[in-house]
Amino acid sequence: MIVNVRGKNIEVTPALEEHVYGRLQKLDKFFDEDTQVQVVLNVAGGGAHIVEATVHFNGLILRSEEATGDMYASIDMMVDKLEKQVSKYKDKLQERLQQGGIRSVNEILTPGEEEDEEPRVVRTKRFLLKPMDVEEAILQMNLLEHNFFVFMNAETETINVLYRRKDGNYGLIEPEY
Repeated sequence: MIVNVRGKNIEVTPALEEHVYGRLQKLDKFFDEDTQVQVVLNVAGGGAHIVEATVHFNGLILRSEEATGDMYASIDMMVDKLEKQVSKYKDKLQERLQQGGIRSVNEILTPGEEEDEEPRVVRTKRFLLKPMDVEEAILQMNLLEHNFFVFMNAETETINVLYRRKDGNYGLIEPEY
């Protein structure tokens, strides 16, 4: 894996960097050596130590974010969360391969929300739409821990929006022309 560690409101010390590399080594068995991993260490107001990681592999993007009062604990929890996501993805991939193949999937990030301000567009994301079926879109949305996911439906060849309903089920928005 190619790991890039950077700090936000914190200087990344060799000890912190070593801890990140050491903990991420246990994920080496899941990824190719050219897999990109971006790790951002952040100290926010109130003493929260936030660690965010993004892993790009096989056209899939895994994200993990953890916040505690201790940077080392946040790193440990972030890696554990990533390991669970990879394991979940691996299980789903095995099922899909046995059923006749799988296509790669992509990510959409939701913009952050600001309080006490009038709503406005604060981030624009562009991403490649790769055809996938609804099950793959659900898998990707759950791996990203998002409440909605935009994707190209392989069956209808239209752009669809998948969303999580309050009752725990999913809704699908399909365009009508």
